[in-house]
Amino acid sequence: MPIIKSAKKAVRGSLRKKAFNDRQKRAMKDIIKKIEKTVKTDKVGAQKILSSAYVIIDKTAKKGVIKKNNAARKKSRLSRLVK
Repeated sequence: MPIIKSAKKAVRGSLRKKAFNDRQKRAMKDIIKKIEKTVKTDKVGAQKILSSAYVIIDKTAKKGVIKKNNAARKKSRLSRLVK
């Protein structure tokens, strides 16, 4: 456990950032799983969800939660899955 006051503040800040990053990642993973589930039954429905998935993945990459190549790879795999 940190002893110095600034170290305690840094821990609080990092916990807030971790919670934010976890929410972003969870939203991204949920939409990806939703597309993977939908594509098995309804390709047209999955195509409609794809654009919202792109938005979430791009925002996650822009905020620095994942790297841009990781985002590009996820988008590429999703588009290939839906086609």
